[in-house]
Amino acid sequence: MPLPELRAHPFDPSDGLDMTEVAMLAVVNNPDLVLARDDAGISDAQAFSAGLLPDPQIGLTRDFPDIGGPGTSSAFNLGLSYGINALINYSATSAAAKAEARKTDLTLLWQEWQVVAKARVLFVRLTKEAQLMDVLRQNRTLFADRYEHTQMALDRGLLTLDAVTPHLAALQDVNRQMNDLERQMSQNRHDLNALLGLAPEVDVPLTGIAELPVLDEAQVLALLSQLPGRRPDLIALQAGYEAQDQRYRAAILSQFPALNIGVNRARDTSNTYTRGFAISLTLPVWNRGRGDIAVALATRQRLYDEYQQRLNGAGSDVHRILDEQRINARQLQQVDAGSADLAQAAIKAQAAFTARNIDALAFTNLEASLLAKEIEKINLEQAILEQQVALQTLVGGELPIQRMQ
Repeated sequence: MPLPELRAHPFDPSDGLDMTEVAMLAVVNNPDLVLARDDAGISDAQAFSAGLLPDPQIGLTRDFPDIGGPGTSSAFNLGLSYGINALINYSATSAAAKAEARKTDLTLLWQEWQVVAKARVLFVRLTKEAQLMDVLRQNRTLFADRYEHTQMALDRGLLTLDAVTPHLAALQDVNRQMNDLERQMSQNRHDLNALLGLAPEVDVPLTGIAELPVLDEAQVLALLSQLPGRRPDLIALQAGYEAQDQRYRAAILSQFPALNIGVNRARDTSNTYTRGFAISLTLPVWNRGRGDIAVALATRQRLYDEYQQRLNGAGSDVHRILDEQRINARQLQQVDAGSADLAQAAIKAQAAFTARNIDALAFTNLEASLLAKEIEKINLEQAILEQQVALQTLVGGELPIQRMQ
């Protein structure tokens, strides 16, 4: 498990999956993570390959005279050589491969964090949508019952059509909202199954609710200075910069003329044996590896700029989400207060409607307003939870919350 809170949480699907268990299953079974782990294995193998010294080369040639004569024999040339440049660049290329492997592992960890965040967001959406569906069903039952009774009264001539129409309109509006929500829940269910690597027809039982802890904004902001050592993607970019820096160093070392040194043993057709050595050296006249150096330097600069941009973007995103959290929290308090006032007004309106002191339209509009407030509250809670999930990923770990005094 990529996060300590996941490692500390027991996994027991017998009673359904809570938000943490959904995230744990996603980390283990997500198809994209399976491929990412394969890529990490390839990178580790490449680092192992880069750490191996190159093998020496051996060559053998044989020559046979076309016309033999006294004292003639076949000739041969046996040589053993080794490329010295491989030893010169060995340290830099090996260090670059190790840093690249570390970058791949950290990128995998960051992908796991992203999958955890997606799993949490889908859990929040599905649980909040289920809560919203319950509210809509309760109101639909209420509106359907009221419409049925008023329709019966209309059939008996006890009410006029204008007293029945508002209840029918309210019932149809709730049906529309339920249909829209049902389609949205189906889409999120399929998204969750795909994220968990499960077949589309599998029903994932969700249990528990997502909490709404009060964040300690000061501590969240204090974590911004620690992001370079907390966020896997930022550490991965650091490793990528280190790998490219080593490649830049290797490119500079490659300016050393390519040198091959070898020893040989030979015999010519006159049966004379010789021994000696061979040296081949590239003349650095035109190329001199300057193109490779320029490319390596420009690539390293891009990695530095990407790291700085990612770091700046993380800080900006944290401030934006904290501002949105404050706005949503304030609006949630206003909605709670408005819902309480509308609930009291609805109780009085029910009595007034029964006593025929207000018309059906005014009564139905009041109940529709109360329903809208309940929906607004659930949507705000969902938005706050999704923002906290995003914030948790941005700062790299569990969020600091305010402790009760």
